[in-house]
Amino acid sequence: MGNSDERSKIETKTEVQGYIQNLIYSLEHGAHIDFQPIRRIDAERGIKYSNKFTIEDLFPNEDPLTALKREIQKLKVEEYIRTVQDIKHPKRSEYREFGRVYPEKGDVYIKIRVEVINCYGGQTVFVMSFHYAFEPLANEYFPYGKKED
Repeated sequence: MGNSDERSKIETKTEVQGYIQNLIYSLEHGAHIDFQPIRRIDAERGIKYSNKFTIEDLFPNEDPLTALKREIQKLKVEEYIRTVQDIKHPKRSEYREFGRVYPEKGDVYIKIRVEVINCYGGQTVFVMSFHYAFEPLANEYFPYGKKED
């Protein structure tokens, strides 16, 4: 993570700001959140790095989708890491990767995309990842700011 390759790019600060604004607008106007608490890849990882564990640990006794919506709406340009093409579905919109520090808990890796899912303009926010980072997110991963400690 953090290093650029042929499938990833760093968008301009203005592009990232626009993306976040559009994301917030979509969520405020009825976009559906699609979130998988347990993913197949979780079987290969420690439970601490699953979406389910992270959400339950950070937001106990909260509805996961309510917590995710709130947290996504608080994304900042300084938390942006990079934009990545979906290798399994190259015709779908790109993912945006972010990182956030939750004091006393740890670094969280966030990977999302927004898609129009029907001709009537309905949108879905796909939250692929919202889990503790495997290792601390280094400041050099963030092109527009340093992570907060």
